[in-house]
Amino acid sequence: MPEHRPRSWRRVVIGVLVVVLAAVAAFYGLGYQLFYRDHSDSLRHADAVVVLGGEHDGREDYGLQLARAGLASTVVISDPYRDEAGPHTDADLMRRVCAAGTPAIEVICFTPDPSTTRGEAMEVQRLARARHWHTVIVISWRYHMVRARYIFGQCFDGDVVMAAVPRTYPSSPGYWTHQFAYQFGGLGKAVILGCDR
Repeated sequence: MPEHRPRSWRRVVIGVLVVVLAAVAAFYGLGYQLFYRDHSDSLRHADAVVVLGGEHDGREDYGLQLARAGLASTVVISDPYRDEAGPHTDADLMRRVCAAGTPAIEVICFTPDPSTTRGEAMEVQRLARARHWHTVIVISWRYHMVRARYIFGQCFDGDVVMAAVPRTYPSSPGYWTHQFAYQFGGLGKAVILGCDR
């Protein structure tokens, strides 16, 4: 009987290693497909361009640029990081873009509640109902496209055209491991929470 124990333990260790390797492969394989690849749509005319909160990485100006190119007459800019206890870290930038409206382009800035993609989608739905919007262009990070599309699909009744911010991203494995984990977690949370309309 003792002769069989080493073989049994070897099988257990090999089995555990196979499961771990499969999980790692699935994590990176799915992460690459869902969050690394660009899932932007072809741009087309919409009722509004919606700029989701995030890094001030040129997204606000990109949203205004799309409107000036004739893709929409309204730009909706989310500012989820407004700090009522102290000065806004990018107050000058937000003042500039929120005042960038023209007779042809309306700019609406808002603070989402909750200050998440879900809160942003809920506010866009409220605006869409009041203004009879049917299609919006949503701008965010490349790795946020799938999750943002899913959340807007839950909360917004109209069509969504996803557009990634035109920018570069770090190439380090650590950066993408963090993003994959965060996006998987956020997607799971979105599935559980749904949307209050």
